[in-house]
Amino acid sequence: MTPLADSHAVADLPDQGVFVPVTPLVQVRLGPDEPSLWCKAEYMHPSGSTKDRIAAHILCKAWREGVLRPGGWVAEASSGSTSIAMAMVCARLGLRFAAFMPEGVSQERAWMIRGHGGQVHLTPKADGIVGSLQACRVWAREHAAFEPRQFENPENAQAHRLGTLREALAQVPGGRFDAYVSGVGTGGTLVGMRLGLQDAGVRARAFAARPVAGSGAACCDCFAAVEQCSFSARIPGVLDGMSHLYRPADFEALEVIEVSDEEAIETTRRLIRAGHPVGPSSGLNVAAALRAARSMPAGSQVLTVLCDRMERYFSTELFTRWQPAAG
Repeated sequence: MTPLADSHAVADLPDQGVFVPVTPLVQVRLGPDEPSLWCKAEYMHPSGSTKDRIAAHILCKAWREGVLRPGGWVAEASSGSTSIAMAMVCARLGLRFAAFMPEGVSQERAWMIRGHGGQVHLTPKADGIVGSLQACRVWAREHAAFEPRQFENPENAQAHRLGTLREALAQVPGGRFDAYVSGVGTGGTLVGMRLGLQDAGVRARAFAARPVAGSGAACCDCFAAVEQCSFSARIPGVLDGMSHLYRPADFEALEVIEVSDEEAIETTRRLIRAGHPVGPSSGLNVAAALRAARSMPAGSQVLTVLCDRMERYFSTELFTRWQPAAG
């Protein structure tokens, strides 16, 4: 990454590339009888998730437009990776950051935000992420803070349209994909991939990955108890009804793949054992992408995203209920 020479030079501030390197596009095959997938290794961003893209894109745009100034406040409601990414970018720009999160999120997330100098405001667990959103709105008005509003800001999808998808097309053999797969939280990744493929004139099947509750016992630190609107109690960040960006009718023929949370978590562990240090949303994406690939002709190129790193889940059931084999 090129260092930011002068974070106070509004007119000269570069775009998100100052903060966000090009991530690898890696081929992932979890077994000899499994299809091969193309996965964007977004966990390799500086703060460890694909949310670095939207944080850098949204905040740099606001900075160039004069909405943000040195020492100004940014406030966002997020139960995880977006707040971590915002805290990192704010630290680089000399901005102050306040995250609003429901009680019960994994402690690693709060530590990472505070490590970048951000504030963490915990809202009642019973109110979920909706309560955090409401508290954030009130606090932002009182402190004249800029709100990225990830669930409704179209620049969220633009970051993936101009970054994630454009990079992937430049990296994949033949410059094409036959299908793309993503879970839906803010909806920015799936919408951005659709728009980027349209820009390039590439037609590909679209798949939305949706986690559903399996038969296993719910974990004691349920994400749904925190986020309230999660599809599943065990897959963080994949939410139902929160996005103002994602409209299924905008897709030519969107297909929804339901994946049990047990399968998503086990796929996450398989990815970790295969050398990809990722979290549960990546397992969801890969499990759904494998299903999509099996429904397509041999040799089809299927794209999905490895969203974030495993370290922010050490205190969750992904690890507390897993005993990897030693040696």
